[in-house]
Formats: sequence, C-alpha cells, structure tokens
Amino acid sequence: MVRLSHWLNVVCFTGLLASGLQIFNAHPRLYLGRFGADDDPAVLEVTSTGTGRALQGHLRIGGLSLPTTGVLGASEEAGELVARALPAWVTLPSYHDLGAGRRWHFSFAWLLLINGLAYLAHGAFKGHFRRDLLPSRDQLAPGALWHEVREHARLRFPTGEQARRYNALQKLTYLLVIFVLLPLMVLTGLAMSPGANAVFPPLVELLGGRATARTLHFATAFSLVVFVAVHLAMVVASGWWNNLRSMVTGRYAIRLHQDDPR
Repeated sequence: MVRLSHWLNVVCFTGLLASGLQIFNAHPRLYLGRFGADDDPAVLEVTSTGTGRALQGHLRIGGLSLPTTGVLGASEEAGELVARALPAWVTLPSYHDLGAGRRWHFSFAWLLLINGLAYLAHGAFKGHFRRDLLPSRDQLAPGALWHEVREHARLRFPTGEQARRYNALQKLTYLLVIFVLLPLMVLTGLAMSPGANAVFPPLVELLGGRATARTLHFATAFSLVVFVAVHLAMVVASGWWNNLRSMVTGRYAIRLHQDDPR
C-alpha cells in the first residue's frame, strides 16, 4: 500500500504542478489579504516589459526585480520570444487554456485526496505511523539531530541494521509533508473554491481571505517541490537503483559493516 500510494502521488504531483502552473499563467500575481486584482500590490509577480525583440521577462518579489527572460515572463514559442509567465513546456496543457488547466487540476486533486485518505487509513490501521514515522525521544535529542544533519551534509548514510529504519530527519520531514503541507494544500485549494466558500465560509476567514489562501497554496506547492528535489537528490546519493527497486518490488539490499560476521 505504501509503495502503491507513493507512485500514485508521483503521478498526482506531476499533474497538479503542471496544471497549477497553467492556472497561475492566467494571473501570475500573488497577494496577501482578502482580495487581489491588477491594481492591488502583489507580493510576487511574473511580468514582462517591451515588445518584439525588446521583450524582457521579470520576476518581482516585493520591491526586488530579477531579470528572467527566456524562463519567466518571456519565453520562446515556435522560435519567437512571447510574453508568457511560465514556458509552455511546464504547463498542462502546453497551450494557454485556463478551463482545461482547471479540469486537469481538479481531476488530479481528487485522485490525490482519495489516495491520501486510503494511505492514512492504512497507516493508522497497520500502525505504520507509530512504528515507522514517529521519532523516539532519543532521536529528538539536540545532539542526535545535529549528528543526523552533519551526516546528511557529508552524504554519509547508515549501514547494517540502522539502514532498515528511517532516521530522525526523514521521520520529521515525512510527518511535516503528510500532516502539515498536504492538508494545508487541500484546505487552501478549497478556500479558493466558490462552492466550498458557500458551504463553509469560516475557512476563508481562517486563512486570511481568498487572496492569502491562493498565496499559501502556491507557497505550499513550492515547498513540496523543494521536498521532492531534496528527496530525489538523497535517493541518487544513497544508491538510486537500490532505492528505486525497493519502491517497486519492496526488496531493499542492506549494506553491512565490514566487521559484521554475516
């Protein structure tokens, strides 16, 4: 069940990210507060200036403006530079279609929600969270945590019996993703829905307004992208084939210590 839900999440995250960027392209600005429109100050904005060969893309975060021509704000399509917040190759669909992007996004969101609920039910019933993800008191000691940080920074990974269990950093990170980031992504997504607003208006107020909910939604999505990037880097660094095989077949080869008689 853990392996199945993992690979379904890969499909869901990919589809949600690509379709979410399509939705962001329709209004590439983020705000804080109850409302957000063209004349309101944005905390983040992807924009472009000029036309033709003078077209330039910019990423603006508060008062900071960064040139991003070729990636954000202005990217190539059919050999020409066009004004577009995000390039076509990262959005679903690749062409500009907000309606199609929303339909793809909602489809993957429902699949993610159903998959997540099934995983939570299985994890609670089988004791997966308590047995595999709940860190012990010894693991949470400052000295132990600092040791794990140093070992990860040096790309030193456990061997023998220790390799059979998650370390403290892994446990804390997975708990953060499962019980904080993913629920927050779902709640902020619901807060942007007029239908959900009509059913449960306090949710929007709790999150500080629909504009703030949209910003939190994208911030959560970005945090998950960072998590996936670090996760993939650790998978490669610690033995990509062994890790990949284990997430497909359940077979994980343990590297023993040199002085282990086995």
